[in-house]
Amino acid sequence: MAANEALSATVGALVDELVRAGVRHFCVCPGSRSTPLALTIARHPAARLWLHIDERSAGFFALGMAKAQRAPVALVCTSGTAAANFMPAVVEAFYARVPLLVLTADRPHELRDVGAPQTIDQIDLFGKHAKWFVDMAEPTEMPDLLRYVRTVAGRAVATAVRGPAGPVHLNCPFREPLMPDPV
Repeated sequence: MAANEALSATVGALVDELVRAGVRHFCVCPGSRSTPLALTIARHPAARLWLHIDERSAGFFALGMAKAQRAPVALVCTSGTAAANFMPAVVEAFYARVPLLVLTADRPHELRDVGAPQTIDQIDLFGKHAKWFVDMAEPTEMPDLLRYVRTVAGRAVATAVRGPAGPVHLNCPFREPLMPDPV
């Protein structure tokens, strides 16, 4: 299995399981590192993609949608400080008990804390304001990886909606090439 095939399968399983668990709306702030997530969401027949160029406003858009629909909404961004712009909406979701799934793309582990450009420490970025945080495994050819990804995605949605509802953060490290296999 090639690297981009492993990426496609892993991200496909993540998005598919989020949808299967009840996430229908994905607010996406595009960036190069989050390309695999954005393209996979756009291709999923049961996912509705809302494109935003500003992370802070996207966060509040997702928060409002989750409140109005009384259902979990996913919020997606690229790596680096983009994720920090979700903080106000994540804090609001925590205190208002609104289910948000925050999916942040990140650099692969070997590019963390070594001075790589546009990199911040995204581990536990939202602190106590996230009900649950997972630094996801990198897409590889490991046979059990798809089961792991589906299990984490299902648990993330269940945790976000279980009372008291609130935000869950999944940090998704991707290495280049960032383009999944074409459909």
